[in-house]
Amino acid sequence: MTKPPRRERAKTWRRRLHERPESWGGRGFPGVEQCMAVEGRHLGGLRASHMHSGSTNSSLLLERAKDMKNKLGIFRRRNESPGAQPAGKADKVMKSFKPTSEEALKWGESLEKLLLHKYGLAVFQAFLRTEFSEENLEFWLACEDFKKVKSQSKMAAKAKKIFSEYIAIQACKEVNLDSDTREQTKNNLQSVTRGCFDLAQKRIFGLMEKDSYPRFLRSDLYLDLINQKKMSPSL
Repeated sequence: MTKPPRRERAKTWRRRLHERPESWGGRGFPGVEQCMAVEGRHLGGLRASHMHSGSTNSSLLLERAKDMKNKLGIFRRRNESPGAQPAGKADKVMKSFKPTSEEALKWGESLEKLLLHKYGLAVFQAFLRTEFSEENLEFWLACEDFKKVKSQSKMAAKAKKIFSEYIAIQACKEVNLDSDTREQTKNNLQSVTRGCFDLAQKRIFGLMEKDSYPRFLRSDLYLDLINQKKMSPSL
């Protein structure tokens, strides 16, 4: 059975949080911890009107939601991987890659051109987070990194990690693949090569190209970039 898309699971938790407090039978907010795990930084949209007035738990949840909203800055998200750059330094690096409106317009020509631009990649990833589908791009990037591995032993270990994290049924970041592609990719791991994820990567790229990419081109994130006004140099 195919796992529902991540954004659909997140909507389910949102709906539970918005239920009437009196229907919870005095047990407090249902599924709060689970919702935190699913939505992570995306709980900023919760409103105080949906909270149970006078409740200590509601105040705590609202406080956490506001804190998470503050962490949703496009380029202020701290990288959690070992050896990551400090957030402030990362901001400066990303600003140096900020495109002109003409450069950003080229991203509309193809998804390939968008992903080849460092700033475009970062903006698209931020957009996918708002749709709870960033795992698609993360998987695609993991496959690109996998192809660069030279050691056969490291390649086998990385292949196993990618499969367990993105492809296996009930994986923590499971991407939406058909059963045939999943099974073929699993068989490819019996004899690991640089192309063992090619089919799955192609499927996910096609999914982003037909689904998320067109919506990104209509998003405020992208429109603000292509409509940015050129500032005159100060005298």
